[in-house]
Amino acid sequence: MNQPEHQPPHPPRIHTGRAGALVITGSLLIGAVLVMGGLGWIGRGGALSPTGPSPTTAETPRDNGGRLPPARPAWVSPLQPSCSIQDLAQRQHLQALLAALRTAPKRVRVDPTNFGERFRRDAFGQAVDPTPRLVVLHETVYGLRSAIHTFRTPHPNDEDQVSYHALIGEDGQVIQLLDPSKRAFGAGNSAFNGQWVVTNPKVGGSINNFALHVSLETPLDGENNNPGHSGYSSAQYDSLAALLADWMGRYPIEPENITTHQAVDLGGERSDPRSFNWQALQERLQNLGLLC
Repeated sequence: MNQPEHQPPHPPRIHTGRAGALVITGSLLIGAVLVMGGLGWIGRGGALSPTGPSPTTAETPRDNGGRLPPARPAWVSPLQPSCSIQDLAQRQHLQALLAALRTAPKRVRVDPTNFGERFRRDAFGQAVDPTPRLVVLHETVYGLRSAIHTFRTPHPNDEDQVSYHALIGEDGQVIQLLDPSKRAFGAGNSAFNGQWVVTNPKVGGSINNFALHVSLETPLDGENNNPGHSGYSSAQYDSLAALLADWMGRYPIEPENITTHQAVDLGGERSDPRSFNWQALQERLQNLGLLC
């Protein structure tokens, strides 16, 4: 199915808890973590302005049948280059997590309606590179069980379809949902530094065709519409670093191409992952030698 990758007109109202069952009212049945005042998974989130040099508008590639993303500030990564390994014990711990991810991954089957194949040609017949080169960070807003339930539920309507490649629980558990070769429906109308792929000429483009998506389980005090929460656990940052190490070893993903749902969304409505600690990720990727 050709995912339209556009934003639904009205978000559903969601009533659920971390324990599990979803009760959703409104026009869409998408799942508890989709929308809480701009949070959520369907990859439709706004622009982040990290500390650092003033962003500049990225050069826009002349492809996609002449359909260009809107001009917007370029992403400036909070991650800084460094070849210094500061914590050997942490390095060994992260390497052990990486080995476990590769040898004994925990997988959950996603319903086929919620993901697709990566396109090798866009809606205009022009060749596009489907190789993953971007990682988008998300948060669930509600618990892992709600998220998994949503991904396993069939969604015949395009606007309801949603998925990530992986979830990371508060305890650091990594649940791999999709093989990276598949196209997750994690971001709707979206672009990254002037790049998108138009797969439906009736709507805008999306980064899904060349992105990998991972979502962090939100702490209990973040199950709301507040701009922040208490943050993610140390175990989550450990597992995220290990997962990124795996993906960066398999695909041409540079540290500056690790971004957020908020930064890629063209609708200006997404704000996840809230309260993300870039320094925590910096330390772990640095100790793994991935920022050198």
